[in-house]
Amino acid sequence: MTSLKIKLAGLALAFMLPLTAVARAEDMGIDDPQRDAYYEALKGKKVVFVPLALGFDLTDGWYASLKNQLEPLGVSVDVRDPNWSTDAGSRAITSLIAEKPDAIVVHNPDVQTYAKLLRKAEQAGIRVLQINMKSAYATDVFAGADYMDIGRRAAEAVVAKCGQGTSGKIAIVQGVPTAAASAYQLRGISKVLEKHPEIKIVSNQAADWDASKARAITETTLQQNKDLCGIIGFWDGMDVGTGAAVKQAGRDKDVFIVTSGGGGKAGCDNLKDGVFDLDISYDVPGQARDLANGIKALFQSKSKPGENNYSLYTQLQMLTADNLDKYRNFGACWTVEGLASK
Repeated sequence: MTSLKIKLAGLALAFMLPLTAVARAEDMGIDDPQRDAYYEALKGKKVVFVPLALGFDLTDGWYASLKNQLEPLGVSVDVRDPNWSTDAGSRAITSLIAEKPDAIVVHNPDVQTYAKLLRKAEQAGIRVLQINMKSAYATDVFAGADYMDIGRRAAEAVVAKCGQGTSGKIAIVQGVPTAAASAYQLRGISKVLEKHPEIKIVSNQAADWDASKARAITETTLQQNKDLCGIIGFWDGMDVGTGAAVKQAGRDKDVFIVTSGGGGKAGCDNLKDGVFDLDISYDVPGQARDLANGIKALFQSKSKPGENNYSLYTQLQMLTADNLDKYRNFGACWTVEGLASK
């Protein structure tokens, strides 16, 4: 009887152990008290992106990254493409104000065109975020480049290359003069060059973000200034025209070209090919992450649209042909396909 009792007790213990283990597993840890509210705040929300245009690395990169980061959380991300038309962009925003998505992300063509519409959108209860180029009207969030700092860095680079012992002659190729990327960057350049009278600006013209216009302007500038030392361009997508003109003139070894852009593969390739000497990257993947986080924060906020005014400036990367391997570890030389699949 003693042996049988021992066997029965052992069998009972064997059945009890799994139940006890399960009960203990269920009691492990604690619930995150904010987790459910976070997902609930995002679920079902609608975001619409109004870029200058799709079809180039900056806007395609932001759009792909936003979809990649927000849609798994239940946020729908759509786009209205004005295709470089400010009138079409204004109509798109006007239409969206009537449709009332939860948020609009705007890439401004200049500081004035959309200002009244952005205010109207916030007054209608829509969250408004701006990416990379500011309007004169400040909305809840701006995520993008500090163009004054880009101008400062670009000017310091040409001063270092075109100072004493050179002609000191430089040219500036702007985008659209009324765009924040041009106006603010020019101010940053001015603050540096006013301390360096040895640097002479022989040409300061606008190419309107058009590579063919940039090339034509540069060809003329080179013909008129055989001893030109440096060029500051305002966007690497446009400045491929600048670089092409310099190469065609056989001046790529003695004319220093500094530009700026989103740090994508095309910019990296142009550095490796000697089209540019310095490309100041404002890191599109980082900007998209800041933008997505701004959207997440606003959707959780109890504030009303227009009550905030946050600026999320990009950490800049000074890309050259010699340091690309280093900066690839920090997201440089990205592709749209890569951003879409992360």
